[in-house]
Amino acid sequence: MSEESQVLKVRREKAEELESQGVPLFPNQFKPEDKAGAIKEIFGDYQPEELEKLEATFKVAGRLMARRDFGKAMFIHIQDETGRIQVFIKRDELGAEKFKLFKKYFDLGDIIGVEGSLFKTKTGELTILAKEVVLVTKALRPLPEKYHGLQDVELRYRRRYLDLIMNERVREIFRTRTRIVEYFRRYFSSQGFLEVETPMMQPIPGGATARPFKTYHHALERELYLRIAPELYLKRLLVGGFERVFELNRNFRNEGISIQHNPEFTMLEFYEAYATYEDLMTRTEEIFVGLARELKGDTKIVYQGQEIDFTPPWPKIPFKQALIDIGGVPEEVLDDREKVIAFAREKEIKIDEREPVLGKLWAKLFDALVEPELIQPTFIIAFPVDISPLARRNEKDPSVADRFELFIAGREIANAFSELNDPRDQRARFEEQIKRRLKDDPEIHPEIDEDFIRALEYGMPPAAGEGIGIDRVVMLFTDSPSIREVILFPHLRPEQK
Repeated sequence: MSEESQVLKVRREKAEELESQGVPLFPNQFKPEDKAGAIKEIFGDYQPEELEKLEATFKVAGRLMARRDFGKAMFIHIQDETGRIQVFIKRDELGAEKFKLFKKYFDLGDIIGVEGSLFKTKTGELTILAKEVVLVTKALRPLPEKYHGLQDVELRYRRRYLDLIMNERVREIFRTRTRIVEYFRRYFSSQGFLEVETPMMQPIPGGATARPFKTYHHALERELYLRIAPELYLKRLLVGGFERVFELNRNFRNEGISIQHNPEFTMLEFYEAYATYEDLMTRTEEIFVGLARELKGDTKIVYQGQEIDFTPPWPKIPFKQALIDIGGVPEEVLDDREKVIAFAREKEIKIDEREPVLGKLWAKLFDALVEPELIQPTFIIAFPVDISPLARRNEKDPSVADRFELFIAGREIANAFSELNDPRDQRARFEEQIKRRLKDDPEIHPEIDEDFIRALEYGMPPAAGEGIGIDRVVMLFTDSPSIREVILFPHLRPEQK
């Protein structure tokens, strides 16, 4: 029998013995009235004599995380959602039978209820003197060993429940994530934006270039797709008369998994009538400065050892100029498809040499040579129109779009543009996209969303829209190197058995 099997066997035997003595393993009567964090915050600075004068008793529940046995007494630590607190269990206080029961049958990982008064130890640690200790939930599996914990990163993600039990930093990451989401909701509501929900299952995937997940609806007898973006539905709402809308929800893209990508991810998209992409650059600076100050109390943060300064204004660099100045691509190369392919080969940048769209080849060079260098908040503007099918053309230079992407710490954080609201131009771009689509390209749907074109024909006001990747924002503000650190249950390959 393996060591793990032996431990599990002992745990189950203890559980059976407890039940045979009439002790329920999973009772539902204990009602905690206090939290460990609140007790420590309120009474942590009390002097011992002040605590002695307190007549109050405290009732907490939490997971048993540590114990030190001294024969007729023991110190334990229990942990609830707010933190840990020490408890002193003394045979003379608890009673001989209850003390014996606890000592023999209660294990690390059990959830217990404690009631008692407060005192301070000789080392000054605030402690509950237990008058009552009860089992609330019996743990049939042991916690990871204290000092080694969960060292296997993949195992941490697979068993996030254990990761949360053992690692305070992980719990703090997800508390911060909630604060970030709340900040975005509060900001947009305060700016007159209406929060909406649009379909997650769509008959035609649109709003981005990405490979969708496909499903089938039997009652409707049709294929549906998990959305890759909510954009086309949010624009329909602009047509309908809502002038400021936002949605904070999930997108799904049937693509690779990496430290920056998860097939299911959280996106904030907002649309503002009578605004331009330049207005959204100002708004984006305002959003991130406010978020930095709320979370860190400053406009500067440290991410993976690098200081990030959100103080506006942020640099604005045209896409092509970034390839030349930052990426080191010779200007004479960029307008010749064969030279671009040769340059990519020379730099060992993987591209599809069948790709007919020059802008897509530029984008591959950009991803490899420019994006990793954009550490401080930077707007890349003037994207080629042929990779911006939903963006408005620039009036002075119709070959580029009124679009920006925001990069921070070497990765894309947001994408925005002045919206294309001419249905004739939109149809022509969709048709061109389909015509130039490679036969085996899963990222471009071979069908035009005719209802979206129809909506534009009723008239959509001039507008600008933006998408912000929430997971990447959380990575930034929690100093997390991987997207898996900030998603509670990231997708993983099947577990090897």
